[in-house]
Amino acid sequence: MLDLYYWPTPNGHKVTLLLEELGLPYQIKPVNIGSGDQFKPEFLAISPNNKMPALVDHAPTDGGAPQSVFESGAILLYLAEKTGKFLPADTRGRVAVLEWLFWQMAGLGPMSGQMGHFNVYAPEQIPYAIERYGNEVRRLHGVMDKRLAQSAYLAGDEYTIADMASYPWIGAYDKLPPDFAAFPNLKRWHEAIAARPATQRAYALKEKVNPNAGKPLSEEERKHLFGQR
Repeated sequence: MLDLYYWPTPNGHKVTLLLEELGLPYQIKPVNIGSGDQFKPEFLAISPNNKMPALVDHAPTDGGAPQSVFESGAILLYLAEKTGKFLPADTRGRVAVLEWLFWQMAGLGPMSGQMGHFNVYAPEQIPYAIERYGNEVRRLHGVMDKRLAQSAYLAGDEYTIADMASYPWIGAYDKLPPDFAAFPNLKRWHEAIAARPATQRAYALKEKVNPNAGKPLSEEERKHLFGQR
C-alpha cells in the first residue's frame, strides 16, 4: 500500500519511526544518496527537491490515483491525518504538535545538519562555522530541555509526530554527542523514545538498507552529497 523512498539518515528515520508505530504495511525503496539515486528522473518525479524521504500511497483516502508526498514533515503529517494517530484531534493539541513539528523542520534539523557537516564532513576546519552551529544546536537543545521539564513529550503528555521528527536529530553524529548532563529532561525523553519497540525496529533497518553506514565517505559519495550546484 505504501512505498517509502528511504535512506537511513535522520530525516529517513522520522518516517520509519511513525510507520513502525502505526503498524502499516510498507515497502522500502532504497534511495542511495551516496551514489546519486536522488537525481534519477523517476525519483525527481515524486521528490522535485532531490531529497529523500518520499512516500507514495497507493490507497489514498480519496480513492483516487496514488498520492506522492515529499518532505519528511509533510509525510509525517499526511500519515498522521490518514490514520488519526499521533496527532490530536482537538485544536489546541493539534496546534502544539504543529508548532514543534515546524520548529524541528526549520531549526533543529537544519542547524544540526550544518553542525554535523562542518565538524564531520567538511574538507577543512572552519572555526567560525563550527562554533556558530555548535552554539545554535546547544541553544535548541536547551529549548527542548525547558519544554520537556513541563511535559513528558514536546507537545504535551502524549507521544506524537513532533517527537518522531526531533528524535533522530538528537545524537545524529557519533562524534558530537548531546550534553545530556546539562539537559537532563532531554536525556529522559531521548531514553524513553529509544526504548520503544517501534523505535528499535525502525533503526534496525539501518543495517539492512546501508551496511556501510558510518564509514568514511568516498570521493564519489562526496560528489553526490556535497558537489551539486
